[in-house]
Amino acid sequence: MKLRVLGVLSLLSVLMVIIVSNAILMSASRELTQELQISRVAALNRFAQVAYDAALDGDSTQLQREMDRYSALYEEGVLIRLQQGTLRSGGLTEDRADVRDAVARANLNLSDTTLTPLQPFGTGSEVISRSFGSASQVLGEAVLEVNVEAARQKLRERWLVVGLAASALGTVLLLGAARVTRWVLRPVHRLNSAVTELETTGRTSHLPEDGPPELRQLSRSFTTMARTVSESIDSQRQLIADTSHQLRNPVGALRLRIDLLQLELQTAREQAAAAGVLTELERVEEILDGVLKLAAAEHRAFEDSARSALGPASGGNKALIDPYPVLQEEVERAGPAAQRAGASILLEGPPAPPVQLACNAAELAQMVGELLNNAIKYAPGAHISVAVREHSGAVTIEVSDDGPGLSAEERAAATTRFWRSPRNREIRGNGLGMTIVDKLAGANGGRLLLAEQSPHGLIACLEFPSTVTPPGQEHPHG
Repeated sequence: MKLRVLGVLSLLSVLMVIIVSNAILMSASRELTQELQISRVAALNRFAQVAYDAALDGDSTQLQREMDRYSALYEEGVLIRLQQGTLRSGGLTEDRADVRDAVARANLNLSDTTLTPLQPFGTGSEVISRSFGSASQVLGEAVLEVNVEAARQKLRERWLVVGLAASALGTVLLLGAARVTRWVLRPVHRLNSAVTELETTGRTSHLPEDGPPELRQLSRSFTTMARTVSESIDSQRQLIADTSHQLRNPVGALRLRIDLLQLELQTAREQAAAAGVLTELERVEEILDGVLKLAAAEHRAFEDSARSALGPASGGNKALIDPYPVLQEEVERAGPAAQRAGASILLEGPPAPPVQLACNAAELAQMVGELLNNAIKYAPGAHISVAVREHSGAVTIEVSDDGPGLSAEERAAATTRFWRSPRNREIRGNGLGMTIVDKLAGANGGRLLLAEQSPHGLIACLEFPSTVTPPGQEHPHG
């Protein structure tokens, strides 16, 4: 957009300079032509008067002296034809076609004293002519050669001055156009950046009010709108977190009452009904825990997006960690649950050389724990493998199993809130685990990838950009 606006303003500036310069140059040409014409016509009239006197007296000596003196001074020829002969000076003769034409027109009593408008470049001279005599009789013709080279030189000098002035004016106008373009487009660029920031982070900084009045008003309107949108997003996020947190108290009280009620129940039917209520209550607690975790994960992702939008200098750099000890702890923690489900977990050996990640250790542990819990829950009796690998400039943490896996459509929908595979409806869960992992991975500069395991099963990958290991830094593994 800047190039288009600057191009239009530059074109208008250049056209204005050309038009003004052309007008000045045409005016200079007319002025010099008129000045030269007035001077030479006065000289021609003087020669015609002296020639008239010479024609009456029959003595052309004085006329010849004046002609010679004039030619020596101005380097211009003069030709005067009298009835008794033709006088010449400065080498002007009838051999030139324009001189013959001028004499012929003057003989018809037609004066030709108009000069062609001067041009800065060219060669040759021009002639002007007139007749002299009485009202009823032409006694002779006078032809004057006009040397226009001196006038052309003056015109060229003026062209040079005008050209330099036009160049200076054009430069000033182009600089002015650039400043006007920046002045007009600076609010537009700021508004575009603010829209991008609002889209990425859900909030934006206050826009300064500058530029044309219309853009200042637009900046004020956008700032008001962005503030309203940010407050609405924050309110929604806070409402979810507060609601989930506040529901814990009545849910806890309800669990206590059910436990007390179970002590009063006598029959097996009553105990079974109470157990069903307790199961549903545990499901509600699980959903609340998942919603709280998701709210925290989305808040982390939001903070990371905000720091990224502000640029590298905004802070928020993550510490470098060795992911292998985190995997060891999570595999040990998930061991008992895997044994109860008949599954086995194998942690592959540490990579050589060791790798590092720019990631929050607690959040990495939460992500790996969620993936292990999913594998244990939805692939009972499967062999689960956990590994750290580095390839193609990325560090990947893989949690794979040889269970039933997911189809391509199911893998694409797996990170959607509360999504669960239709064949797993009978298994307890809230459908938030993969969503939480996806949000936390994004908050730490990584991403969650789901792929098919061969011949069957699922591979869940946490992929992070690789980090160069500082020289001499140790990587403990336990």
